Amino acid sequence: MTTRTGEGLREFGAPRSGPITDFTDLECWQLARKLRHEVYRITRTFPKSEEFNLVKQLHAASVSATSNIAEGFGRYHYQENLQFCRMARGSLSEIKDDLITSLDEGYISPEMFEDLLALQAQAARSLNGYIRSTPRWMANQEGS
Repeated sequence: MTTRTGEGLREFGAPRSGPITDFTDLECWQLARKLRHEVYRITRTFPKSEEFNLVKQLHAASVSATSNIAEGFGRYHYQENLQFCRMARGSLSEIKDDLITSLDEGYISPEMFEDLLALQAQAARSLNGYIRSTPRWMANQEGS
């Protein structure tokens, strides 16, 4: 997906080139965005009775993951950024639990569960890598 001007957002999973200048350049945000898209897609098939329960929880957690990464990126101090990234990590864990519930209740197939769980794990690994690398990057910047 691209913006109207063709700048900014790339297709899901498209490789990034060049420096990171915006939260949309972060792989962890891109993966969380893809997960959010899939969550919205699958919840369209959930029973109406779950609209204000499980569906709402899945939507909120998936939006929270991308929003916290974005908000953290916009913070002045890297420690604030990391605090928001840790909240995003919690949201990714919440999505995992909600997906387990979705499987247990028969709302998604085992195959769909495995696919979504793999995407959730990939997003979490990428986010953990970003959390780990940020203090090292900052130390290198301060030492330069």
